[in-house]
Amino acid sequence: MRPTVAVINLSNLKRNFLNIRKKVGSTKIMAVVKANAYGHGVKEIVSALNSLENKKPEYYAVAICDEAIELRKIKVKQPILVFEPFEKDEAGEIFKYDLIPTVFEDRHLNILLKAQKKYNRKNINNKKIKIHIKVDTGMNRLGIRYEDSFKFIEKISRNKNFLIDGIYTHFATSDEIDKEFANFQLKKFGNLLNQLTAQNIKYGLAHAANSGAILDMPDSYFDMVRPGMILYGYYPSTETTESFPVFPVMSLTSIVSSIKEIYPDETVGYGRIFTATKKTKIASVPIGYADGFSRNLSNNTKAIINGKMYKEVGRVSMDRITFDVGLDDVKVGDKVTLIGKDKDFEISAWDWCKILDTIPYEIICGISSRVPRIYKN
Repeated sequence: MRPTVAVINLSNLKRNFLNIRKKVGSTKIMAVVKANAYGHGVKEIVSALNSLENKKPEYYAVAICDEAIELRKIKVKQPILVFEPFEKDEAGEIFKYDLIPTVFEDRHLNILLKAQKKYNRKNINNKKIKIHIKVDTGMNRLGIRYEDSFKFIEKISRNKNFLIDGIYTHFATSDEIDKEFANFQLKKFGNLLNQLTAQNIKYGLAHAANSGAILDMPDSYFDMVRPGMILYGYYPSTETTESFPVFPVMSLTSIVSSIKEIYPDETVGYGRIFTATKKTKIASVPIGYADGFSRNLSNNTKAIINGKMYKEVGRVSMDRITFDVGLDDVKVGDKVTLIGKDKDFEISAWDWCKILDTIPYEIICGISSRVPRIYKN
């Protein structure tokens, strides 16, 4: 196996999930496992969560139909919500694999009705079409506008072909200190639910809380919450509270594959952006930007080797990075920790975020598929 690996700690995953379960009490949990479970490996992540038996997620959520189909193929029994809008050529898969689509336009309803007729000609299946309706309360990305949502939902509730299994919205700023806009969205969503209840319109499960809201906005829990990043061990921003502990699930390690001595005024790598000021040893490590180690980390980050921090030097290339290890006794085969803990030191995805001006989501989702995942409990 390639020496560069992402080690996935399934015990930490389960600890995170159980901490979320404790935080939200009897509220249902929809575990978000889109993008190959944020780069961790969806098959193993779902298997670990479902091993929790009576505490396992009630629902799963993914971004696109292909991801949902993958879950069905690995025998996931729970309801699966697909967040992204679907197109005509995907609608048949919704019926074939018993998926729950997100709808917020008449176009979606028409596509589903046509696809159901075609599917029913091949299969005896006269069940209602189960849907979740997305309401835009201020994100202004996807969803039926709040002002139009009541009439839209009322109309669907009268259509005998559809079963409204859920209604949801998405917060734009729940991971920020200032919760004014998030609370504005929450109030709008709550008002809609009250309107629907007053008219005895059944809307299934109401859900709004993403990771930031689970941490900081208990009034947003409703019937179900949707943890994403906190499942995988990172708070969604530096501005949320840390109202319960989470533990990183992924660490990234490699080995020293070669050592080279260089002398004053000699340079390293493409563009010669590092120049030695004294005799030193350069350790090369087999990972690069094709693996998700961003080129913008060049000359800017560190790794842990033998319990000591060393600076990355020279340009990050597609397959290789290099470290200045001085004249220390660093040898070929020594473990290199790029993200994770080793003895007294720890490197977090947040350390990369500070350099790259990004968020942990991008870091862990960006560790490419050519990096083998190793699963440990």
